[in-house]
Amino acid sequence: MDLATFWFVALGVLLTGYAILDGFDLGTGILHLTAQTDTERRHHLNAIGPLWDGNEVWLVTFGGALFAAFPAAYAAAFSGFYLPFMALLFGLIFRAVSIEFRSKVKGVRWRRAWDIAFCAASTLTTFLFGVAVGNAMIGMAIDHLGVYRGTTLDLLGGFPLAVGLFAVVTFAMHGAIYLCLKTEGALQARLRRIAWRAFFVFLCLYLGLSFYALRHVPSATANFAHWPALWVLVGLNALAVANIPRALSQGRTAYAFISSCATIAALVALFGAALFPNLVVSTLDPAWSLTVDNAASSQSTLHTMRTIAFIGLPFVLAYTGIIYWVFRGKVKLDDASY
Repeated sequence: MDLATFWFVALGVLLTGYAILDGFDLGTGILHLTAQTDTERRHHLNAIGPLWDGNEVWLVTFGGALFAAFPAAYAAAFSGFYLPFMALLFGLIFRAVSIEFRSKVKGVRWRRAWDIAFCAASTLTTFLFGVAVGNAMIGMAIDHLGVYRGTTLDLLGGFPLAVGLFAVVTFAMHGAIYLCLKTEGALQARLRRIAWRAFFVFLCLYLGLSFYALRHVPSATANFAHWPALWVLVGLNALAVANIPRALSQGRTAYAFISSCATIAALVALFGAALFPNLVVSTLDPAWSLTVDNAASSQSTLHTMRTIAFIGLPFVLAYTGIIYWVFRGKVKLDDASY
């Protein structure tokens, strides 16, 4: 594997880690207003309280790695998604502010306002991520200089919007299953019902988008002819999706959560398989597309980055594992809780 391809795969790993870990954080935010009491909303927040900021590091690392490894693709993406990315940044900031500010004042109106802000910011952030993925699949109006020649409205086509909605439903399902792991009693029972509903909506969108992509997005399966082994990913994805309702019906919430994580990982892997070797596909002229070869940094830069990644990755994984181990178990509220 050459260095450029290595970093394409590495970016996929970072994106997968972010989608799985911050996915249940964002899903918790999307479902936040389904909680019926202030105590239940505090359970939601404390389920992700010790974890959400660490989970966001995966996104920061992904952005930094993309900038360093493929600067031309980074510049092209931001030239096209400038306004959406600013809205995305606003959503991420407001989500963090909502979590931290909500419990500073005990007033009902104060907390209600931040609850709404938390839900809205989480939903907007997830939706924009999905829209970005949808546009990456169908391509953007990039010229020979890597400059976006369309408008923001051009990015809001039917397929990207549908992928955005799919992302919201997927993270809502993922978040509901995670909250089932962290809660007990009536709250857990209601979250399990929400998880079931979210799964059925997810399944409908999953099948609908898959059918549409097969018929109208040629790049979705173009690489399958070159690498038939990619069909294994499709099979694993189908098995992971099918195992979610099976595990939920058996009351094996941890098993359902693992299946949800596997589903998201498989979806990200299929997205990468459909995109490769492109990073930004040009709809104006395929020859103007930015690929892992023409958008990569120098070989010395990629080599130095790989060395640093190999040194730092064990520390990141160790830290993440320790945090999740320390804060394992059900949520218990006390004076130090959100």
